[in-house]
Amino acid sequence: MAAETLLKTSKQSKYISYRKILYHRFFVGLLLFILISLVLSIACNIFAGSAPRVDFHESVNLDAVSVPVSTILRSSVKSSPRVVNCTYWSCFNVYKCGRGGHDKITIYVYPLKDYTTEDDDSISRFSREFYEILHTIKNSKYYTSSPDEACLLVPSIDTLNQNYFNKEYVSRALQSLEHWNNGENHLIFNMVAGVAPNYNTVIDLNTSKAIIAGAGFDTWTFRYGFDISLPLYSHIAQDIDSTQPEQKNYLIVSAQLNIPEDYLAELQNIASSSNDLLLLDSCKMNVDYKKRCEYTTGKVFDYPDVLKEGMFCLIVRSARLAQSILLDILASQCIPIIIADTIVMPFNSHVDWNRIALFVPEENIRSLVKIVHSVSKERRGELYWQLRWVYERYFSSIEKITLTTLEIINEKVFPLAARMYEEWNMPEHIYGPVNPLFLPVTAPKSPGFTAVILTYDRVDSLFTLVRQLVRTPSLAKILVVWNNQKKPPPPASEWPVVNKPLKVIRTKENKLSNRFYPYDEIETECQLTIDDDIVMLTPDELEFGFDVWREFPDRIVGFPSRLHVWDNVTSSWKYYSEWTNQISMVLTGAAFHHKIWSWYYTHRMPAAVRAWVDDNFNCEDIAMNFLVANVTRKPPIKVSWPLTATSPDVGAPPQDLVVVLHAPHAGRRARVGRRQLQLRGHRHELPRRQRHQETAHQGDPPQKVQMPRMHEHGDAISGRASHVAALCVRGAVRARIRPHGAACRGVPRGPPAVPRDGGGGPARVPRHRRAVR
Repeated sequence: MAAETLLKTSKQSKYISYRKILYHRFFVGLLLFILISLVLSIACNIFAGSAPRVDFHESVNLDAVSVPVSTILRSSVKSSPRVVNCTYWSCFNVYKCGRGGHDKITIYVYPLKDYTTEDDDSISRFSREFYEILHTIKNSKYYTSSPDEACLLVPSIDTLNQNYFNKEYVSRALQSLEHWNNGENHLIFNMVAGVAPNYNTVIDLNTSKAIIAGAGFDTWTFRYGFDISLPLYSHIAQDIDSTQPEQKNYLIVSAQLNIPEDYLAELQNIASSSNDLLLLDSCKMNVDYKKRCEYTTGKVFDYPDVLKEGMFCLIVRSARLAQSILLDILASQCIPIIIADTIVMPFNSHVDWNRIALFVPEENIRSLVKIVHSVSKERRGELYWQLRWVYERYFSSIEKITLTTLEIINEKVFPLAARMYEEWNMPEHIYGPVNPLFLPVTAPKSPGFTAVILTYDRVDSLFTLVRQLVRTPSLAKILVVWNNQKKPPPPASEWPVVNKPLKVIRTKENKLSNRFYPYDEIETECQLTIDDDIVMLTPDELEFGFDVWREFPDRIVGFPSRLHVWDNVTSSWKYYSEWTNQISMVLTGAAFHHKIWSWYYTHRMPAAVRAWVDDNFNCEDIAMNFLVANVTRKPPIKVSWPLTATSPDVGAPPQDLVVVLHAPHAGRRARVGRRQLQLRGHRHELPRRQRHQETAHQGDPPQKVQMPRMHEHGDAISGRASHVAALCVRGAVRARIRPHGAACRGVPRGPPAVPRDGGGGPARVPRHRRAVR
């Protein structure tokens, strides 16, 4: 019995031991499997990270010799009809945009296919223009080969000319597209819409929710904010050269064919009674499209050369609103006259056609000549120069028309990327570069400002200034730029004990431009550039200046001001430091500005300007004022201060801050404006009276004046409000380019220097204001 029990116990113990071994082996094996998998996963990630990313979606091949054939059955389902009330908010899925971290629209082009009917007939012709459109999209920054990350999708079915495709089968082909989804986020191109006899102004195709970029829209069929209006492309316009005759021989030229009978009769009456209109039509004995015959005499003219002979060229409502002659007229640099009340002009949402063409109501066609004669020579010149620029920028090729279309859509989807009206409608040399700052209305106060002190060896004055600056509540840091290579800065033990960070940077060369170098140590957006001897500004005045800068963070905000004026007698700029009612710049010996302007000064300003400043060791403040005004198109801001302040020399009489900063360099500074003008080609400063002050008294103050802090805004351009000056700013620039002629009503040419009692200085405030009116 005992033996059996012992034997049974021995077997159980062996069984338990065997199971323990199995469990041990299982978990060891599982652990090894996990470790091996982890190692392989890490290795794959490492090699995958070092290898280039593989895009599994091939780009569309537009030059393929053979393409797949897709047969569209007569029984196939057609896409739903065009949604006539589509808006950007109801028919466009914006959530498809921005995928993959893109900050712009991405466009996918469907692979090329030969869509045929059951009888093997192609449902659409593939035109050269459509090929250029797809080629432009593929080579643009917006293209993507992945439909999953596409914001817009473009079918590879040519729908440019409705005369060349079967609308029933094309509607079925659109429905067969893999990502059609009722046309959501799809873009359809069309230039010739409608067929006889109706000539509809929108393509007769079931496009559902698709965006239509088309020509010939009228105000009834165009879905504002959704569709894109295009011009009808002209092959002739592409071959028109830019040469112009010395003189325009005709006031108005009408070379359009197929003008409706009622309008043609009115034009014939005008041509019969006036030599101002050259009325042309097709020649009866010559079917050549490039020949036109005069209505009354039958004289033959070559088209489109005859368009260059006219100052104005007519475009009249016809069966189709879109006329290829529009681009012919623009290419010929003839000012178009549009007589079509309901037409939607190309790119009307962004291009201001009132700056390019004249619009005459259809009911006023009889008064055509009278209306044209009422246009001044100045207005004609503006229209003439504007249309040349607009044509070259937006309409001169299929590529530019396509890219402009994509840019307009991109601005709708990503409004932060939108360009200003001036950028779309004015050459850059007129409106100036774009302000690079995107700042809040009022900059935050918490970061404070960094004081950048340029010094050489005036140690006592420097230490006094440092003690003054640290008492300013918003000061964040002091940066001392030591410009003396022969003498080291004082040791740390000799510097004042301050409660704000202070760092000394020793420069390699003694250059005045070191004041505006974008040092990495400047961590705040605002910096105060100040000379080492400007110790008369109190902490309260500096704090007030910083508060003013927070309201105008893209401008230079300074204390001492200057004025430069144009002298019509000597045809030169004059530079004044006396007190006047106008300013055109503020000195940077004590001024606040955004740190980006230091970067612009160092990296973007013409090197010749910076070299002149460093060679002459003067006028860096003039260069900075020119730079900021040139970029922002805005004047500086002056902050007032007490007229007298304590001199840095103990026991010396009070000094004017203007005198301290003016120094002995005034003789050379008057010549700097001419040099700046030569280098930049234009001037952007506007004489302006815009002051921020703490006391309301200007002049000799009384013994005791208790006035609250106040802001004063005004404009010195003929005493007008600032918004009026803004409207005339384009003309003011032109006036500075051509100083002998005013360019905008209410904007004076360069103000003449009015001598005071024959002394050569500027007049006092009342006389000076009269001088610029």
